[in-house]
Amino acid sequence: MQYNFIARGKEAARWGEGGWTAHVPLIVTLSPRIIGAGARSEDEKSMTNSATQEILRRLPSVDALLQTDAVQAALSLHPRSLVLESVRQILDSKRNRLLDHPEAAEEVNLEPLHLAELILDRLEAISDYTLQPVINATGIVIHTNLGRSLLAEEALARLQTICRSCNNLEYDLEQGQRGSRYVHAEAILRELTGAEAALVVNNNAGAVFLVLNTLAAGREVVVSRGQLVEIGGSFRIPDVMSASGAILREVGCTNRTHLHDYESAINERTALLMKVHTSNYRIVGFSAEVSIEELAALGRERDVPVVEDLGSGCLLDLSQFGLKGEPTVQEAIRAGAGVVTFSGDKLLGGPQAGIILGSEEFIARCRKNPLTRALRVDKLTLAALEATLRLYRDERRALAEIPTLRMIAVTPAELEERARSLASLIREGDPEHRFNVSLKRSYSQVGGGSLPGKNLRTVVVAVNSEAMSTHKIEALLRCGKPPIIGRIESDLFLLDVRTLQPSEFSAIREAFARLASEG
Repeated sequence: MQYNFIARGKEAARWGEGGWTAHVPLIVTLSPRIIGAGARSEDEKSMTNSATQEILRRLPSVDALLQTDAVQAALSLHPRSLVLESVRQILDSKRNRLLDHPEAAEEVNLEPLHLAELILDRLEAISDYTLQPVINATGIVIHTNLGRSLLAEEALARLQTICRSCNNLEYDLEQGQRGSRYVHAEAILRELTGAEAALVVNNNAGAVFLVLNTLAAGREVVVSRGQLVEIGGSFRIPDVMSASGAILREVGCTNRTHLHDYESAINERTALLMKVHTSNYRIVGFSAEVSIEELAALGRERDVPVVEDLGSGCLLDLSQFGLKGEPTVQEAIRAGAGVVTFSGDKLLGGPQAGIILGSEEFIARCRKNPLTRALRVDKLTLAALEATLRLYRDERRALAEIPTLRMIAVTPAELEERARSLASLIREGDPEHRFNVSLKRSYSQVGGGSLPGKNLRTVVVAVNSEAMSTHKIEALLRCGKPPIIGRIESDLFLLDVRTLQPSEFSAIREAFARLASEG
């Protein structure tokens, strides 16, 4: 043990026999210090601190960087607060690197021109939108991570029309008094589906929650064990049911549930019989489930309402495109379901919304529930939804103009033509032939929890390079402007033309041209 003698002051006070005595010339404190392996002397610490301070003195000041031509130009285009934040972030980054690796201090570039370039890059990053358009080359038509369905041009035009002026969102033009926002999409939904009434909320999870809370709070809802689904974001039917106040009554087995299972479970506490469409998985092999027609007949016989959660919700028969097994909304209504719920931004091809169809009695009760206000949709959703639904009055027009349906219905010949065109453009922007570009047969998916296990034949443009790895190609394209999202298979970067828009081909060409010139 060794002690350091530290002088703490010239005048102080001390406790003695006579009490406190002031004006003592010096107080000395004994501070123990362990001397051992790895410990540095005070001289060594002083030398290290001096070296660090000398290194940090090389950092230019904030004011000096603000005076550079590049940063001055940025100040004329961006708020001063953002420019200052960018300068500070770059200086902090450099300072931390110097402190963490003082032995490599000479390798850190602190030239003002270099720092100014970094500042401009950081400024662009922090001033950019976080929600931005991307190019979907994955082949997944309804990609949840990439925003699900694209809106039809008709819906986009309607959004602009409604948003540019005031509108009658909650104003009854005929009566000249306050009206309801829920009437705007109800008429077209009733027309297309045959339902007695309709209600639109913010998403299908909200729709299911509202229906259960309204019709079954404190009572039992009978559901097959094989239909207790979990979808993206950990949305689970049992959890939603519990939160709604309804009591889950499971029947049957995971792979097989029969009509008598539901019948045996009905008692005086039963509020609903519920069927959940397993839109994001399939049970195959030794399996059985009860059809909505059988369940609705049992419900009528025992005077218990039947609810069907269709999940994706389709208004057209997709079997014509080789996609069998996806029930339509109209079939569920005709079968006698008292309430049907589904999403607006999946197979329907509209904006995010939860659509509730059913009897006038049940929809009226849902509309009166205070939760409806918490789940209500705004003018943007209603405008886009109504415009999308109007296209379904003509099936040919819906298939041609609703992007989700158009991508599903595109013919093999058109896919081949698109792929050849895109491959040609990529080669055109790569005169040095840095990339190997070819066409391959592959499969697309509908996505969005719809039609699991159902693949769509497609043609992809496959790219790789001897100059850079396939994973690097993927990363550079993903982080570019605009981001291009594809997929990797067998060490090839694949661009599935099914989910690409013709207007995006030129951006893909330019992206590969940049990679070729930089690589």
